[in-house]
Amino acid sequence: MLADDADTIIPAHRRADTSIVSDDDEDPGERGHYQFRIGDDGDVISLDRTSYIGRSPSAPRIATGGEPLLIAVTSPRREVSSTHVELRQLGPRVVVTDMKSTNGTFVTIPGGSPRKLRQGESLVVTPGTIVDIGDGILIEVLPMRLTA
Repeated sequence: MLADDADTIIPAHRRADTSIVSDDDEDPGERGHYQFRIGDDGDVISLDRTSYIGRSPSAPRIATGGEPLLIAVTSPRREVSSTHVELRQLGPRVVVTDMKSTNGTFVTIPGGSPRKLRQGESLVVTPGTIVDIGDGILIEVLPMRLTA
């Protein structure tokens, strides 16, 4: 993927501190899946697979790690792109990626200020993070649910 302002190739999943996030970077003591919720009264959804959220989301042509979850949201003012954002668990981390949305993705990590992701940018987040994709649609990252 190409960066907005240069011809530099950026890895698909890059931490905010610029170190690469690896699929095999797993803490063996914590086995489970993070969860998320769309809106205050939305269902809790497990991040047991990659999730794409948007007005009419579709999976990338080349997908890794099995069948993704596609979640369609209503966007009356069309502020939300067709496939707006990706949520993915990589080992003990949750990664939010803007899918080159038109109006942007705003991420607020607990204790921090809202940050607008650049088109295609990824950010490692923690439970309690709020992801604003527009039209009043807020996604809350929830704690990991451990499996037996």
